[in-house]
Amino acid sequence: MTAIAPFLAWLALALFDATQTVVSMRAMGMQHDWWTLFFVIVASWGAWAAATPLALALLRHFPLPSRAMRNWAVHICACLAIGAAWTCWAATLEHAFNPFAYPKGPDPFLPLWKSKFIGNLVGEVILYGAVTALSVTFATRKRLSQQRELLAQAQLAALRLQLEPHFIFNALNAVTGLIREKKDNEAIATIAALGDLLRRVTDRSERQLVALESEADFLRKYLEVQQVRFGERLHWQLDIPAAISGAQVPDLVLQPLVENAIKHGIAKRAKGGTLRVTAARAGEVLTLSVANDGPALAAPLRDGVGLSNTRQRLQALYGGQQSLQLRDSGQGVLATLTLPYRGQ
Repeated sequence: MTAIAPFLAWLALALFDATQTVVSMRAMGMQHDWWTLFFVIVASWGAWAAATPLALALLRHFPLPSRAMRNWAVHICACLAIGAAWTCWAATLEHAFNPFAYPKGPDPFLPLWKSKFIGNLVGEVILYGAVTALSVTFATRKRLSQQRELLAQAQLAALRLQLEPHFIFNALNAVTGLIREKKDNEAIATIAALGDLLRRVTDRSERQLVALESEADFLRKYLEVQQVRFGERLHWQLDIPAAISGAQVPDLVLQPLVENAIKHGIAKRAKGGTLRVTAARAGEVLTLSVANDGPALAAPLRDGVGLSNTRQRLQALYGGQQSLQLRDSGQGVLATLTLPYRGQ
């Protein structure tokens, strides 16, 4: 909640109250000093605008709801004090400007203040309760947003940790095989590609989103290293239209899907197979697909660590605006990810 938001809210309420009071009184045929009355009513709400920062500060130090009676006592006293200040200010304005144009002038100050304080007591409690409810709502939303961000960061870290030991082990075995076969150029190229991957994977920045083009480059290097391991058993295609290459996607979001497609699809077939990664945009929706022509999904379908982390991370980043589905396509398995389209 910005600092100016409470002031604007009280100003809107003041203008509404002054307008409806003046209009309704004129409609009933009353005769008052209308512009003065309008000014006095608007100005009287200034007490609540001035007191709201104090109420918000008290809510930070003595939060509600609470089991501590001290917190409730503090806010009851604050409510009564603000109500007393509000009605005292309103009585002062009425006594000074006589907006109702009484021939003998307004009532004496003390009886006027007392009648306003008692008459508005319920309203004072309702107003203070509204300030409290809005403060708690905004604080809760901010806390949930922070928790979602921390969850997304933790899941990205988990994906990175998952990739490092398991993928490096297989890649190093493949490099060892190339060296034994005296394929020095291929071994050097594989080590270079592996170095690029590890640089990206061990990046400790807190960024959550990267350009789709960057994600595709990572997958390209990843698949080149996997190609060394699987040889002619692995064929792959990346179809990323240039028009959407700048779309923002979660970092490493496709790698678990590609890894699953290789592990549970291509690797299960003696002749290997083909893996296809495609991207398409339909309006404000970005669709990413990973397809392989391996065996059908096993039943019952259970998510591994990578997919489970990916689902939770997507939920934390996009809420209900995303989906991740795995299904048999008739020619293999298709993983489809939909996200809100966000350009650079």
